[in-house]
Amino acid sequence: MSEHGIPFLDLQAATAELRPQLDQAWARVLDRGCYVGGDEVEAFEREFAASVASPFAVGVGNGLDALAFALQALGVREGDEVVVPAHTFIATWLAVRMLGATPVAAEPESGRFNVSARTIEPLIGARTRAVVVVHLYGEPVEIEPIAELCKTHRIALVEDAAQAHGARRNAKPVGAMGDAAAFSFYPAKNLGALGDAGMLTTASEPVREQVCRLRNYGALAKYEHRIEGRNSRLDSLQAALLRVKLQALPEWNQRRRCIAARYSQDLAGIDGLELPQTLPGNEPVWHLYSIRTSRRDELARFLATTGIETMLHYPAAVYRTPPFAAFGPDRITDSDRIANQQLSLPMGPHLSELQAGNVADAVYRYFRGSARPRA
Repeated sequence: MSEHGIPFLDLQAATAELRPQLDQAWARVLDRGCYVGGDEVEAFEREFAASVASPFAVGVGNGLDALAFALQALGVREGDEVVVPAHTFIATWLAVRMLGATPVAAEPESGRFNVSARTIEPLIGARTRAVVVVHLYGEPVEIEPIAELCKTHRIALVEDAAQAHGARRNAKPVGAMGDAAAFSFYPAKNLGALGDAGMLTTASEPVREQVCRLRNYGALAKYEHRIEGRNSRLDSLQAALLRVKLQALPEWNQRRRCIAARYSQDLAGIDGLELPQTLPGNEPVWHLYSIRTSRRDELARFLATTGIETMLHYPAAVYRTPPFAAFGPDRITDSDRIANQQLSLPMGPHLSELQAGNVADAVYRYFRGSARPRA
């Protein structure tokens, strides 16, 4: 039998805490008989907008649609270029290609996972219409100089905040720092639905109205189809369940911070192991705790023998995947190096500090060959 049995993620554990409230929300939707849109969706939009200090929020079917709608509403069209991170989930790039635009890959800042103004600025050209920044792993991007770049060049700034629900930079929530932001409520996110769901936030009334049309066949009212839209509406049941979970999000994020602090404390100073770094002014929400080591695969196998599950995020830069191979440089990049070294340790509100300590002990034992000394 394995030594610890610590899963990378346990979706049922956190949900179980809220089972009575979730059951009540489920029953409320069934009693009302409104299953798409309606009061529950409108209430969740208001509550989520308030949580990220944004004037508007628009619920959609998933995070990918939220991102594509944001770009489309901000004027991205076929033939435009959009600067996107090379190290991210493929959805960031797919949203650009859905509009016929060209993704231009920005590398992460040295020693970090996120892009920076330094890595973005050389990529802005005459065809650039927007920049998408990803608050990857729950760590906010240093967005102020990027916003200045976008303002100077008169291009849109979109936040991909799919992994950063509740994160803040200089006391300001992510989701309210660009022209629009996209959130995913995929079940594994910090704020996860019991299915697929997404949200767009913006301070722009025209963007809000355009996205409301785009999500509903191009119409704000039945049969009044003003533009070519899609069917990407947030259903009432997911909205009702997310309203319950939104109330628990601050506590869940705080638990994640405690786990991250334990890892960072117990694993500091180990040769050959690079821990995630947080920028001054950031309040990350630790969607993932990602380490880097050239011995990644061997470490993962060792942890598996002790019952500790890990994951790779992401095993290839987006431009090394077949759909986007034409967009990659003909050289080894920082994103390639990250892809070969990154490993995500167990993280989530389901973990206890004892379990986090056991994970850290196992990592320490792998690198040092003996148990970690106790204070």
